[in-house]
Amino acid sequence: MIIREVHDHKKQYLSLLLLADEQEDMIDRYINQGIMYVLEDHCVKGECVVVDVGHGILEIKNLAILPKYQGLGYGKFLIDYIAEKYKEKYSLLQVGTGDSPLTIPFYKKCGFTYSHKIEKFFIDYYDHPIFEMGVQLKDMIYLQRKL
Repeated sequence: MIIREVHDHKKQYLSLLLLADEQEDMIDRYINQGIMYVLEDHCVKGECVVVDVGHGILEIKNLAILPKYQGLGYGKFLIDYIAEKYKEKYSLLQVGTGDSPLTIPFYKKCGFTYSHKIEKFFIDYYDHPIFEMGVQLKDMIYLQRKL
């Protein structure tokens, strides 16, 4: 298993990016300023984009694992890799996600705790309703992990 940084042609992974963020223009807001990592294990299985948001905080803007490889530890492996790589430069690793029964438990299992929320984020910033496991995402929930 290897994780490599992607410098150019990040949009070649658009189908993977769209698994974690359904709206391409939202991805366009962070993809060029972010650092992208791709996880390969015989083939590309996942990706992660992180952005420096200031005040010693590194934010995961996009983390996606291909559906057939979810639940096998690849997402946690990517997060642990990012945490280890940036622990000397940042004090917190942060992620914003919908209040979903899929993502919140995953991030908590990876050592994140609740920080704050932005109400109606998914309603105000997305051009269509977003559902995960039958639940409409409304608020952006921020979770943080100390590095």
